[in-house]
Amino acid sequence: MHKTVLITGGAGFIGSCYVLQARQRGERVINLDKLTYAGNLENLATLHDDAAHIFVHGDMGNAELVRWLLRHYQPDAVLNFAAESHVDRSILDPEAFVRTNVLGTASLLRVVTTWWQSLPPLQQQAFRFLHVSTDEVFGTLREDDPAFQETTPYRPNSPYAASKAASDHLVRAFHETYGLPVLLTNCSNNYGPRQFPEKLIPLMLLHALDGRPLPVYGTGRNIRDWLHVEDHCLAIARVLEAGRPGQSYNIGGRSERSNLDVVRQICQILDDVRPRRSGSYADLITFVADRPGHDFRYAIDCSKIEAELGWRPRHDFASGLRETIAWYLNNAEWTEHVRSGAYREWMQRNYASRTEAKA
Repeated sequence: MHKTVLITGGAGFIGSCYVLQARQRGERVINLDKLTYAGNLENLATLHDDAAHIFVHGDMGNAELVRWLLRHYQPDAVLNFAAESHVDRSILDPEAFVRTNVLGTASLLRVVTTWWQSLPPLQQQAFRFLHVSTDEVFGTLREDDPAFQETTPYRPNSPYAASKAASDHLVRAFHETYGLPVLLTNCSNNYGPRQFPEKLIPLMLLHALDGRPLPVYGTGRNIRDWLHVEDHCLAIARVLEAGRPGQSYNIGGRSERSNLDVVRQICQILDDVRPRRSGSYADLITFVADRPGHDFRYAIDCSKIEAELGWRPRHDFASGLRETIAWYLNNAEWTEHVRSGAYREWMQRNYASRTEAKA
């Protein structure tokens, strides 16, 4: 296992989970994060006095800073979690996604490659650059289409997906052009503790607790594969440990659900653990105008990582969702801190203009 890792975006939802697991394994972590709206040091509160977790507030696109970190800490691997990752935000501000996901990744790759080329041969051979991506680069599926494989052609449909596809292509290009030993992972929808509450599960959960409408896009029939964030991060660690340079690995939870089914399941759990004074939380479900270009279905075929690396998801969706809801219920202070004025402004901007629709 790599002893020192440089992680970009390590204060975000997925990145912070990986950081916590890495420290449990005894790895030293250099954590570079810009701390935008979704980056939150409270995710890493348990590492506050941990000398082997070195947090650096900065941008992966800052070439001078990244160059200094590489020279000073000599990491065995660089893992790129940093990304703008919310489709709705990408529709409203696509340029921000290009700046971070494309230009930021390009800058990071260039600096890492130059530093890697200066290393002694044995260090060069052992080094890895791992890029974390999404299944959305593959586009959309019909209900009866086979799941995405690593060889599925890219057909991104949102500015977010297009920016991640571009970054994936850059990573592959740096491997083919310069020989940089890269690894790519493409995951399905993540869920779990500490997820920023603009994503489906925490959004619906917190709206329900507030007694507010649960805004479901369109008919709610869009299908996603759900992957627990802890399973995702364990898969990334396994790819880093034993994946073949230049290869990509799909990571999925084998848990396809429609958005409406997920929302109803959240309501059922809340009805059980924190009942309303009258009625069900499901009474709050409200169908709103659909997202532009909303992909119908994502599904991941993760047979490659299962066969080659022996990874399989540990969480089933039912118990994982219940545990996730319990975490939010037990961490109200964390929730209140992340639901800042900026978050409220975003919610107003994205949802206020969406008229109610019929299912």
